[in-house]
Amino acid sequence: MIEKRQFYIDGRWVDPAEPHDFEVIDPSTEEPCAVISLGHQADTDAAVAAANAAFSGWAFTPKAERLQHLKKLHAVYTARAEEMAQAMTAEMGAPIDMCRQQQVAAGAGHIENFLNEYEGFDHVRPLGPHAPSDRIIYEPIGVVGMITPWNWPMNQVTLKVIPALAVGCTCVLKPSEIAPLSSLLFAEFVDEAGLPPGVFNLINGDGPGVGTQLSTHPDVQMISFTGSTRAGALISKAAADTFKRVSLELGGKGANIVFDDADDKAVKRGTLHVFNNSGQSCNAPTRMLVQKGRYDEAVETAREVAENMAVGNAHESGRHMGPVVSETQYNKIQDLIQKGIDEGARLVAGGTGRPEGFNRGYFVRPTVFADVTNDMTIAREEIFGPVLSILPFESEDEAVAIANDTPYGLTNYVQSTDDARRVRLARKLNAGMIEMNGQSRGAGSPFGGVKASGNGREGGIWGIEEFCEVKAVSGWAAE
Repeated sequence: MIEKRQFYIDGRWVDPAEPHDFEVIDPSTEEPCAVISLGHQADTDAAVAAANAAFSGWAFTPKAERLQHLKKLHAVYTARAEEMAQAMTAEMGAPIDMCRQQQVAAGAGHIENFLNEYEGFDHVRPLGPHAPSDRIIYEPIGVVGMITPWNWPMNQVTLKVIPALAVGCTCVLKPSEIAPLSSLLFAEFVDEAGLPPGVFNLINGDGPGVGTQLSTHPDVQMISFTGSTRAGALISKAAADTFKRVSLELGGKGANIVFDDADDKAVKRGTLHVFNNSGQSCNAPTRMLVQKGRYDEAVETAREVAENMAVGNAHESGRHMGPVVSETQYNKIQDLIQKGIDEGARLVAGGTGRPEGFNRGYFVRPTVFADVTNDMTIAREEIFGPVLSILPFESEDEAVAIANDTPYGLTNYVQSTDDARRVRLARKLNAGMIEMNGQSRGAGSPFGGVKASGNGREGGIWGIEEFCEVKAVSGWAAE
């Protein structure tokens, strides 16, 4: 079993202030695969102190030098990609091929995109021709506490760490305690790349412990959090007394609106999207709204996709769905599937219990419900598992009303060949992101939501500016 009890603080691997062992469980086997230590207040204080001491030197390091450090980090990440894939498969159960092709690749892509974007980032900008001696300065905000989830580990770590370091912030990362191995490996990459001591620090811990300690720490200027809406609210309240900036990327309940004129692959594409990563994606299109002319056909297509979806051990190669991350998550999904049955939704495929042939591991049956109404629990709550709810609609206005009738507002999806309709819906749907006809958003597009889905943006220029304070200066010397 892997033993990773140390934290990365001030450029060194250090023992925790007090022993507090915590087992990391392999979701495919339900057996421990590693042991880490959870941090205490003294560990949090040490990590924050290291980041605080390193901040002024890093903030005033020339931009080109910071970029060079991050380019070295990118090279190490790329060279050790297979180690990263294996770590994520063991800790959170994404199938190994999916980890290589999506999970690891997401982190590599974000690093590369940020490097490209930051090349043209200007920290000092003129206010305008009306005020020739005024400048606007984009300064690093300071020490950033970063709290990341288990579902897309390197996607979220790189979306936070890379832009923060690029602009001159220093950071303390607290990854999810149930999937910490990839972040510990990332800390090894940072060390190998030779970043200055204290610029990047990592401590393990749980939300009520280290998470709260970072959120309330007076020497942390910003919290960047990705996770549940419930936890995001608690962090916001905890951070309020010290007037921190709080950037939140939270849950979702995406609506995928399939019109009668949608292309033939729209329903299959949307169903597969829900099952990707075992349904553990905040932007999954888990509510499929289907116009009545295509409704019966769509239900049948979704059923076929679910019944043909292979489920297997995450360590085995192949195109299959792995387990969900933990026993807690498994039980939550089972309860919500049962709730869907109890509230009268029509179970089309899947259901409660493990798939046939499994008596161990947190494996969930790919599940489809039809005839769902938007007041049902499975249409209101984020299930975070491979569960699709299909709802009928008649008119465009009805579809928009159903889609917007949710506490969340992360990603909505539109399937239609009518150009004018897609433009109308892009304006009417209340979400941070809209994707149409299976076309992914481009590199550098901002990721984030509205309402209970959060308040920040990650990726591209917006993800860089997120870690900056804006300073207005008059009387700037002529250049």
